[in-house]
Amino acid sequence: MTPEEVQRRLDRILPTVQKPGRYTGGEVNQVVKDWSKTPTRVALAFPDIYDLGMSNLGLAILYDIINQQSDVLAERVYAPWMDMEDALRREGAPLFSLETKHPLRDFDLLGFSLPYEVLYTNVLTMLDLAGIPLMTSKRGKEEPLVIAGGHATYNPEPMAEIFDAFVIGEGEDVILEIIQCVQAWKRCGGSRLDLHKSLAEIWGVYVPSLYQAHYHQDGRLSRIDRLADEAQIPLIKRIVPKLPPPPRHLIVPFIDITHNRFPIEIMRGCTRGCRFCQAGMITRPVRERPIEEIVEAIEDGIANTGFEEVGLLSLSSSDFSSILDLVREVSGRFNDQHLNISLPSLRIESFSIDLMDLLQGKSQRGGFTLAPEAGSERLRDLINKPVSTEQLLNTAQEIFTRGWHTIKLYFMIGHPTETLEDVQAIADLCKTVLAKGRSIIGKRARLHVGISTFVPKPHTPFQWTACDTVEQIEGKQGVLKRQLRIPGMKLNWNDPQETMLEAWLSRGDRRLGQVILEAWKRGAKFDAWQEHFDHQAWMDAFEFVGLDPHFYTHRERSINETLPWDHINAAVKKQFLVEDYIWSTEGRTRVDCRDHCFACGILPIFTEFRRQYPGKTWECPETHSPNQKKAEAIPHIQG
Repeated sequence: MTPEEVQRRLDRILPTVQKPGRYTGGEVNQVVKDWSKTPTRVALAFPDIYDLGMSNLGLAILYDIINQQSDVLAERVYAPWMDMEDALRREGAPLFSLETKHPLRDFDLLGFSLPYEVLYTNVLTMLDLAGIPLMTSKRGKEEPLVIAGGHATYNPEPMAEIFDAFVIGEGEDVILEIIQCVQAWKRCGGSRLDLHKSLAEIWGVYVPSLYQAHYHQDGRLSRIDRLADEAQIPLIKRIVPKLPPPPRHLIVPFIDITHNRFPIEIMRGCTRGCRFCQAGMITRPVRERPIEEIVEAIEDGIANTGFEEVGLLSLSSSDFSSILDLVREVSGRFNDQHLNISLPSLRIESFSIDLMDLLQGKSQRGGFTLAPEAGSERLRDLINKPVSTEQLLNTAQEIFTRGWHTIKLYFMIGHPTETLEDVQAIADLCKTVLAKGRSIIGKRARLHVGISTFVPKPHTPFQWTACDTVEQIEGKQGVLKRQLRIPGMKLNWNDPQETMLEAWLSRGDRRLGQVILEAWKRGAKFDAWQEHFDHQAWMDAFEFVGLDPHFYTHRERSINETLPWDHINAAVKKQFLVEDYIWSTEGRTRVDCRDHCFACGILPIFTEFRRQYPGKTWECPETHSPNQKKAEAIPHIQG
């Protein structure tokens, strides 16, 4: 179907669906290249609705990088909402790109961003709407290469039969190498297997069709074998040694989206070592942008987009070495523009009173977010977030004293060894924080409490532990629901069945792919949306395939067990994870990696990276103070 035919059908469809602005394209700063004069075409896909996908910075970065290439174009596609999917099927229209309305089958490469696992069934819906075979084994030379990247791909096995390849790690450099590989393959006219083998030779690219999984009789994974010489074991993640210039012409959405702001990544990686946190492990090492680069990007970005808020993003924004200087510089440079500064990730233990004072005058005070993660000091030590209760209460007092009315506290239940006494400690702590606020500002004080449930993620020290059962989760949530029914207190929690789905998908092996496909056939889609999550479809799929869902969630895994993701090297040694797991059982904590190196394994990976990629440069931070201002043109990397 031609773009003109797609547009004619859209003209009939759009008046009948919610928020038609999700599907029109044409926004400010979108890039539209001449299709006939651009030989290589890439579609960047986010498997959820436009409202969420437009806030995904990773996709925006790749869109900017690819469109800087003269011979390549990048366009966007998001998952259509239920009404739009029905309309497309009714009209016989394929899923299309926003920029030029070309069907996805017309592209050479279709790249999905997978930040979390519960998006998997939406991937199947998008492929099906595009008329692209769901299984990589069914695709021929005429179909686009289907790849994925993002945090969820650090265990790629559950979607191994769906994607031709996965990018393990950071995509800014490797996406161009993949594009060059596709271009060379098209020139040579080889088979799809030839393309797979060529992709497998790129550092950080995992091609699952070139590997085979074997299992013990009891269902545990035995080993994963290579089926081709090009396949790499272990498959080492890709790392960008120097953050590329941030995009300054972000697309301005037509409709309200999750984050209406100009986002800029000020720092990548984290050195805190929270044992439950996958992002903190897989994004090592820390790389910071120079202040001047950040400020210049904000200046251009605000001028190009008109956003009135800027988000200074990282896993821990207040750990940026010169965060006070950065906020002062941004505040001073944009003082006359009434720019709102958002720091969405602040550490309790590194939080600065001076920083609060700066933010008080420059940001909207709708709420201040802190994440203790556990109610008792014992558990906070176990998860390596050793914040004392006194420290948390002192911080809360300073927040209320400086004019904020609302504090948001995030906790996680289900940590290893957690008891009901630990859960009760969450309730007690929340009551104390609210009481402190009321003693300072009276009944204006509000407390919003978010309770998520722990899932042992791959490549973390807790990857061997079991999940709580649904009954255990419900019991713990019941304690908090009863205890925190208090005026001025708002409590949010997760559906335990949704937690089980996240655990299956993040901890599963290659066999789980058949469960995902079967659940999708039974109607599973938009699993991240509570009103559309169909637990029974998943249970029926497990039964149909003949797998026990509890096998993936409710058993401790031996240190010696081969895990489904063991062939994926996140540049943190398994030996380090084992040691940290043992330390957790002893209540031992680790200080910030910038204060003391624990030899997690990242530096040897960088040494090898420099050997194979001599054009890349990086600097070992051993002689740097963690508080030294970063004035270098190339920020140093902290291992």
